[in-house]
Amino acid sequence: MKSLLWLLAVFAAAVALVILGRVDTGYALFVYPPYRVEMSMLFFAVALLAAFAVLYAAFRLLSHALALPAYVRAFRARRRRERAHAALAAALQAYYEGRYARAEKEAGEAFEGGQAAGVAALLAARAAHQMRAFERRDRWLERAEGVGESVLAARLVSRAELALEERDYAAARDALRSLHGAGPKHIATSRMLLRAERGTGDWDEVLRLSTQLAKRDAIAPELLRRAASDAASLERRWRNVPESDRTQPRIAAAAAQQATKLGRAAMARQIIEAALEAEWSPQLVSLYGQLPEFAEGEARIGEARIRIERAERWLLEHERDAQLLAALGRLCAQAELWGKARSFLEASLSFEEVRAAHLDLARLAERLGQPADAQRHYRRAAELP
Repeated sequence: MKSLLWLLAVFAAAVALVILGRVDTGYALFVYPPYRVEMSMLFFAVALLAAFAVLYAAFRLLSHALALPAYVRAFRARRRRERAHAALAAALQAYYEGRYARAEKEAGEAFEGGQAAGVAALLAARAAHQMRAFERRDRWLERAEGVGESVLAARLVSRAELALEERDYAAARDALRSLHGAGPKHIATSRMLLRAERGTGDWDEVLRLSTQLAKRDAIAPELLRRAASDAASLERRWRNVPESDRTQPRIAAAAAQQATKLGRAAMARQIIEAALEAEWSPQLVSLYGQLPEFAEGEARIGEARIRIERAERWLLEHERDAQLLAALGRLCAQAELWGKARSFLEASLSFEEVRAAHLDLARLAERLGQPADAQRHYRRAAELP
């Protein structure tokens, strides 16, 4: 479109000159003694335009000639960037294909070409690590460090990951602590730091990180169970957990299971009861009915009846909860209340048929000397997924 407009303008100018030549009889006179030049106005205008065109073309040619070295440099830089970009893409593909030598080579070319130099150096470091070339890996990490702050987070995470693979938990912890001190904490790096703290045996930090991650539903709560190996340390660490976190179902379940494992059934019961008062959870209800019987004789029955009374109060608000009914059935069986145990277990099955309730009924029937009922419930339990 632009070319067409220029062409129309040239034709218009030519027509204007022809018309001007027909109607205008003026002339131009140039005197430079002893010379005298006289020409028509039309010829003068045409000559002036031609001179302008020639000078313009000469200046354009001269500017192009002077700019040629810069153009060549820019062209070479562009080609170098394109090759570096292609090398980085090839390095990524080779790395994920398991061709680590090729990945390191291509990443080195990308680094030399200046295409995402920090990322290229880290990729080369990872490739060298996979080949167990630790000296080359460390050199690449030093080069990545020289790139600047733009890849600080990526460099620290890479150092931590490589250290964790070598089980160098102290180095991984130092790198991740530096990262968390330099910016926001992310779930992925918090998980890595948790692993490093576990490796170094800093269980107070393990508990703190576990609690933080559990609030974001980002960890398995069994990490809490590993934080204490005896009842005294479990109680001490449990007191250090914030009150708002103790009532979270997954944290409470982990703590109750650890307390049960260490022989603190009363502590487990209290943990679950407090959590259920704050937030109803079928998982905790089921665990409440499965707490083992550490006491014997009358003490065992008394403990079971305490739990039954608490569970029956919950039943006033959750009368159709299958897990609560099943838990009451198990507790009544512990207290040797056989009739109530059967009634609660059968009521639980009327709302949700699960294998555990059938097994509890089968064991109850065996204890009561009812083998036919026991076999029926065992068969049904075997049929359920």
